[in-house]
Amino acid sequence: MRKGSLKNSRVNEEVLRALSDIIRNDIKDPRISIMTSVVKVSVAPDLKTAKAYISVLGSEKEKENTFKGLKSAEGFVRSALAKKVNLRSTPVITFVEDDSIEYGVRMSHLIDELNGRNEDKGEADDEA
Repeated sequence: MRKGSLKNSRVNEEVLRALSDIIRNDIKDPRISIMTSVVKVSVAPDLKTAKAYISVLGSEKEKENTFKGLKSAEGFVRSALAKKVNLRSTPVITFVEDDSIEYGVRMSHLIDELNGRNEDKGEADDEA
């Protein structure tokens, strides 16, 4: 299976859905934040390894605890993934921090702030 093939894309999507469900519903570790999202999954063409890009909204301490919890649950996650997704071999999962959601929220707040300033400036111009 090639890296950019349709089959690889489908496997990535299926593993992403299953991982999201496992993290949200099956893992009972209190260290894992409820604001944890699986952003992207990249499964190697040989199905031996996978990188799961995880985004956690919250403080640095919450992020750190979440990744510690995920690291300790790797075996459980892999066995649960084997039950949910029918693959030739279940990949070894590496959790990678992804701050794209947090970055997007921060940019959205900055844009809203700028729009608020422009509206205030426009109202001041109308009064003059």
